Amino acid sequence: MLEAAGVGAVEERVYRFLVGVREADAAGISAQLGLDVARVHWLLASLHDKGLVGRVAEPPEGGPERYVAMAPDAALRPLLLRGHEALEWARRGVEQLAEEYRAGGRRHDAGQLVEVITGASVIRQRLRQMAYGAGEMRWLCKARPVALAAAENDEEWELLARGVRYRTIYERELLEGPGMVDNVARSIRAGEQARAVGTLPVRLVIADSSMAICPLVYESGEDGDPVGGAGPADRVGEPTAAVVHSSSLLDALIALFESQWAAATPLHVTDSGELADVDGGGPRPAVHLADDERYLLSLIVAGVADKAIASQLWVSQRTVQRRIQALMQRAGALTRTQLVWQAAQRGWLA
Repeated sequence: MLEAAGVGAVEERVYRFLVGVREADAAGISAQLGLDVARVHWLLASLHDKGLVGRVAEPPEGGPERYVAMAPDAALRPLLLRGHEALEWARRGVEQLAEEYRAGGRRHDAGQLVEVITGASVIRQRLRQMAYGAGEMRWLCKARPVALAAAENDEEWELLARGVRYRTIYERELLEGPGMVDNVARSIRAGEQARAVGTLPVRLVIADSSMAICPLVYESGEDGDPVGGAGPADRVGEPTAAVVHSSSLLDALIALFESQWAAATPLHVTDSGELADVDGGGPRPAVHLADDERYLLSLIVAGVADKAIASQLWVSQRTVQRRIQALMQRAGALTRTQLVWQAAQRGWLA
C-alpha cells in the first residue's frame, strides 16, 4: 500500500505494528512479526531515516532502545510529495528522450521531415485534421484552387467560434471569383484576420508552427495549386502536396508567410457590410499623419528605443507605446517591423 511513498512491504509491516502498539523494541517486534532481530534493526533504521519512526528519548535504564511510530499524515506526506516529484521528473525525462529520438530520426530519415500526399480528397482530409488540432492557422490563398474551395471550408467558422486564430492572405484574382467577396466578409466578421496582395508566390497552409502543407506538382505536369481558396477544381491530374514537419524548411515557410503578411493590405468589412480595400487597382486612400505622428514614426524607423523617444517627446514611455500601438492599428500591422513596412508602402514618410 505504501510502496508509492517508497516504503517496502516488510517496512510497512513494522510500521503498522508500531502504529498499533505505539511503542516497542526490536526484540518485541521480532517476536511478534517472526522476523530476525538483526533484520528488524535494519528495518527500524530505514524507517527512522524516512521519518516514519522515532526513538524514545529516555528508554528504561539498562533496557533496549525503543521505537515509536510517527503520525502517518505528517510522516507520509513528504514521502508522497517526493514520489510525485520523482514521477514528474521521470515524465519530463521520457518526453525529452522521445523528442531526441524523433529529432535523431528526422536527421537520418528525410521522410520524417517531408511527407508527400496525392489526391484532392487526401489533401482536404489532412487540412481538416490540421485545423482541428491547431491554435492558429495561416493561409496563403491563390486563385483557382483544386483541393478545397472556400465554400467547402465550413470548419473555419466553427473553429473561429472556438477561439482558433485565422490569418489569411488572399490573391486579388481569387477575390474576383463569384461569391468570394461575401465569403471573405463573412470570415472577417467571424474573426478572421484577412489581407490581400496582387499575387502570391505559392499556396500554403501552416498549422501553429508545427506543420505546413504546400503544393508540389500535378501528375499532368500542369501548374496548379493543391490547397485553399475558392473556385472549381478545373484542372486535370491529381494534385500533390508536401506535408512539412518541424524543421528549418518549416521555419523558412513561416518566414515566407510573415513577409507576405507584412506586405499585404489589410481587409475589413465596412458598416454597410461590404469588403473594403479589395480592388488594389488604384492608389490607397491618403492617410494624413499629424506632425508629431510623423516625427514619432521617423524615430521608430531610425530604431530609437522607447525610452529615448519618450525623452525627446517629453511624454511617458507608456504614452509612446500607446501612440505606436495606435499607428500599428491604422496600418494593420502586428509588429513594429510590419509598421515600418506599411509606412514605406503607404508613403507616410515621403
